[in-house]
Amino acid sequence: MANGEPGFDMNFDLVEVGVSGSVQVCPKIDRSKERIQLPLKTVPLGLPPVLPKIEDEFEKFLTNLEELPIHDVDRAQKFIPRVPDPLNLLHTDVTSLQTTIQVERNPTTGKLLGYKEEYLPDMGKTAQNSLSLHRAPDPTSTGDVRGSSLNFPFWPGGQDEPELESLLKATDNVDINFETDLLTVAPGLLEGMNFTVTPQKHTVEDATSVTEQPKVMTLADIMTLGDDLDDLELGDDEDYDKEIEETKETSKESVKLQRSESLEKLVDTPADKGNDSPSSAPVRRAEPKEEWAINIDVKQPVDDFYKRIPDMAYTWPFEPDVFQKQAILHLESHDSVFVAAHTSAGKTVVAEYAIALSLKHMTRTVYTSPIKALSNQKYRDFKQTFNDVGLITGDVQINQTAACLIMTTEILRSMLYNGSDVIRDLEWVIFDEVHYINDAERGVVWEEVLIMLPQHVNIILLSATVPNTIEFAAWIGRTKKKKIYVISTTKRPVPLEHFLYTGNSNKTSSELFRIVDAKGSFSTTGYQKAIDAKKERASKSSQSFGAKGHRGGHPSQDKNVWLSVIDMLKKKEKLPVVAFTFSKKKIDENANNLHSLDLTTAKEKSEIHIFFHSSIKRLKGSDQQLPQVLHMEDTLKRGIGVHHSGILPILKEVVELLFQKGLVKILFATETFAMGVNMPARTVVFDSIRKHDGTHFRDLLPGEYIQMAGRAGRRGLDTTGTVIILCKGDVPEMSDLHKMMLGKPTLLQSRFRLTYSMILNLLRVEQLRVEDMMKRSFSEFHSQKDVAKRKEDLQVLHKKVSDLEDIECFMCSNDLETYWEACRDYHDLQKHLQGIILSHPAAVKALSPGRVVIVNHAVNNEVLGVVLKSSSGANNERNFTILVICDKNSDSSKNSDSAINSNSAINSNKSEESNAVAPVIKTKLFQPEGACWHEMVQCKADSIAIVTTKTIRIDGEKIINDVKKREQPRFRNDPPSQSVTTATQELLRLTETNSDGLPGLDPIKDLHLRDIELVEKFRSLELMKEKFSKYNCVNCPRFTEHFSQISSNMKLKEDYKRLQFLLSDASLTLLPEYQQRVEVLKALNYIDEHNAVQLKGRVACEISTHELMITELVFENALTDLHPTEIAALLSSMVFEQKNCSEPRLIDTLEKGRDKILEKAGQISKIQKQMGMQVDSEYEETFKFGLMEVVFEWARGIPFSEITNLTDVQEGIIVRCIQRLHETLRDVRNAARIIGDPVLYQKMEEASSMIKRDIVFAASLYTQ
Repeated sequence: MANGEPGFDMNFDLVEVGVSGSVQVCPKIDRSKERIQLPLKTVPLGLPPVLPKIEDEFEKFLTNLEELPIHDVDRAQKFIPRVPDPLNLLHTDVTSLQTTIQVERNPTTGKLLGYKEEYLPDMGKTAQNSLSLHRAPDPTSTGDVRGSSLNFPFWPGGQDEPELESLLKATDNVDINFETDLLTVAPGLLEGMNFTVTPQKHTVEDATSVTEQPKVMTLADIMTLGDDLDDLELGDDEDYDKEIEETKETSKESVKLQRSESLEKLVDTPADKGNDSPSSAPVRRAEPKEEWAINIDVKQPVDDFYKRIPDMAYTWPFEPDVFQKQAILHLESHDSVFVAAHTSAGKTVVAEYAIALSLKHMTRTVYTSPIKALSNQKYRDFKQTFNDVGLITGDVQINQTAACLIMTTEILRSMLYNGSDVIRDLEWVIFDEVHYINDAERGVVWEEVLIMLPQHVNIILLSATVPNTIEFAAWIGRTKKKKIYVISTTKRPVPLEHFLYTGNSNKTSSELFRIVDAKGSFSTTGYQKAIDAKKERASKSSQSFGAKGHRGGHPSQDKNVWLSVIDMLKKKEKLPVVAFTFSKKKIDENANNLHSLDLTTAKEKSEIHIFFHSSIKRLKGSDQQLPQVLHMEDTLKRGIGVHHSGILPILKEVVELLFQKGLVKILFATETFAMGVNMPARTVVFDSIRKHDGTHFRDLLPGEYIQMAGRAGRRGLDTTGTVIILCKGDVPEMSDLHKMMLGKPTLLQSRFRLTYSMILNLLRVEQLRVEDMMKRSFSEFHSQKDVAKRKEDLQVLHKKVSDLEDIECFMCSNDLETYWEACRDYHDLQKHLQGIILSHPAAVKALSPGRVVIVNHAVNNEVLGVVLKSSSGANNERNFTILVICDKNSDSSKNSDSAINSNSAINSNKSEESNAVAPVIKTKLFQPEGACWHEMVQCKADSIAIVTTKTIRIDGEKIINDVKKREQPRFRNDPPSQSVTTATQELLRLTETNSDGLPGLDPIKDLHLRDIELVEKFRSLELMKEKFSKYNCVNCPRFTEHFSQISSNMKLKEDYKRLQFLLSDASLTLLPEYQQRVEVLKALNYIDEHNAVQLKGRVACEISTHELMITELVFENALTDLHPTEIAALLSSMVFEQKNCSEPRLIDTLEKGRDKILEKAGQISKIQKQMGMQVDSEYEETFKFGLMEVVFEWARGIPFSEITNLTDVQEGIIVRCIQRLHETLRDVRNAARIIGDPVLYQKMEEASSMIKRDIVFAASLYTQ
């Protein structure tokens, strides 16, 4: 640089650095303007960073192009290689401060006394490592109330959170061998730390340590210590001996229990609490059983209601009913309530007051509903009442930060599993239409949510009347450890009257017969009149004695029936009417048949026209001209509405809103319309009382009928509601009508089942166990409700078992216990086989009258008898009447004249004596000690020990009649007949000549059994019998006494094991299926061998439907190479459910994708079967490909009016499928984000935007 180069002619100065005299080169600075030019020096620490600005350098080169270094490339383009530093990839947050400084003040004066440092226990807890409500909020989920699949859920209410002390206390009882039980390789890793000591060369330190080893001191050495003897640390002998004795006692009295795996067992381990003797222990009184469900009497008026709640959170323009007041009182006390009342009774009042309370308390309320349509309707209603209301469904999120959030139950379940911070602020969760828990497919969601809700959340359950409200409330109360107040009322605000209608023309339109009045009394007179009216019109060929039952009318007559019934209702001013029909096709036919009917005035037509067009104007032009839209406008203007799943959602909402306005006079609807908001009519008509439930046709259940009939009668407008059943064909049976109208509604039943999503969501959190979820399900309620009592019984048995003394006998101590177990197994197998054999046709034939058998009964064993009669009892169980011999002077012979029935001790084998295990030893046949007598017994198969090869010629009926005759007092002293005497003497002769026993019928040779399994069991029974003589204990002179003692001991131990089993996870009904599903997840690599959730498992947690299939497709890159339109079409098979539809025409790519899905489904199904899972249907059949072509064309941008021509699936079902598909695409997008696949993520975004358009995603009228 000093010589300079062309283009690099720059001037430099020398500057003195520091004070050492060294100099450095620096750019020359123009100092001509300085007044005093000092020598260039630096500060003592070196050269300051004084360099030319980069802006000046740029300006210089831009203004003087000739100075650019065009020849020196190396100096112009420098490449600075990066030095890899892997540690930069690691990021650790700074540990939160675990303490805080608190001020100490005088509580009276407030004077500052000092400061102290306080420990903060929850500072390290986050959403990723803790289930505590004290954990820090999740900063990443501020925009989404659903939480994140990476978050832990909050600790479920009703379960005790584990504390460090209890965990340590529990581990104290666990024997750990620190030499062999410690792991050297962490779970999930291939390599670990090796702690084995390797031999090394001796060093000086080793030599020193060797010399420092203790050596034995002699007496002389001790004597030479003198005064230093006190310095020796000798242990206290007394303390040492005492410690040894305590250890012995503890080891003697402790009984090894199974290691507790459940968190709830960590505290309540049934260990011996002390060494107190039973006599010194205080006598505990039985504590009263705690009632979790409390029934509230709603018949008593609440006179002091306004005194107890002077400042109500919300008021209504009407006076609340008694049941509403009772519910409000308990809400004010922060109690959980279960309100069961009829439709339109006013259950929503309770929900409104809970929302008002949460607004007053500045907390939150979640209102859940079973269906999305109901959520939209509730949003509109609550929005008019309370301003701060939000809505969260699969495709709509409105005001997610609101105090009242309305959502489907599936959304709430997702929030609970994902640890949403909204749960912190929840005060109430309102479950509407709780009887929907009976739904086979979705009922499990309610149970999951109720189990997972944290303790601070109160529960409000709203349901139609069900018989077992107390039972259901008790389950929730026991699960959540809080009392549930049950408020149930059967009173209807508007009583119902039920009629049969038999008319089919204008002449017969008055044939309306009341069969149930407003008081609920069934009228047989009205029913008979309906039958008579039918008979008058019936042709001679179809006349009969009464109701035919299920024979329907001819379809051609439907139009006349509907015209006549509507004409009758119009004359009686019974409109508007809801006509429930259980077929979408039938609904459309009925509406089309009434094209000549006009029920609206000109003014009403104008209102309908204005409202209809204002509602559909948000649709684009081609969608407004859809055939269904035009047809619906025409029918609505005539006052006729149609409501079923095939109707477009926006049109269904138009129909509902017009019906509420009273402009729709007759509404043909399916059962779904009966569930939801209060849309009462004056009359309800049933087109039929039979429906198809997915498997077969059946009559309506009482609960279904009551739910729909409850829509009749408008509160404040009608005195009674009218319910009419159309008798198009035959009049239904009276018994069927009575059961349906006045029968008990369906019980609330558990639909709990295991799903892969539930298992994975719980396995990813170590503190939560799937077994605990199963224990707390409604299905396990009856087996788990006595857990506390069983734990107490277990402690009592534990004490007894620990106090058991061993039998001190050198002959019995070795094998008596084994002998007892062998005897028990022998008797169990013998009883089992005896029951099977004696029900075999060959054995039944052999046990005909005259067959000699050996019988065991309560008085004597090994008694010879003869079969008198054989009969079949309940459950095809064989009953035998047998004549046996006995002592004439014994207690049993005194009552021998009275036949011992099947309920006596001789047959019942259920008493403790008959259940006791008897030793298997060779015994002789019973022989009367005195005069021989007889008695007649009735017994079952398990009382017959041996069916012998001998037979006696007898007349069974004569013997039975003779014995029965001598039962009567007047014939009691008569001598037995010749037939009885002959049989008795023959039995005595056989007994005396064969005192060691008679040979029995061989089941293989004599009865000709061919079942291989049974033959093997009989062989094993013979082998077991042969081994009994080899036991040493049978030779003991006190064998009987010792066997009785061991029987008592073993009974205690078996009871102890049985209680342990009932308290363990092994007693759970669903445990085998859980283990099978876990094995499937392991086989598919969703979890490892330690049940730790792997990447595939984390992805599956994001998927809401068909999680296994979609995860497999994602991980096999089956979707990445496809176009977004093709991905949407393929995934439509996951959400489309209709079984029968037209076959789609698919392009090659979609056909390959379909084959790939079916192939993968076959592999998953095969694995499930290998693991022993019992599946209801083939896994491949759950995927429906009927809408693939429709979705493919829709994603390509084809108008909705054109895609409806591609299939026979109705428009409403197409829209619902595409809406659900949008949720699935969002799930797959989240999965792509987790695995780091940006290509798939982008394609999912594109697919979502392609299908989210026009009429399919038109905004709900309720949310505008």
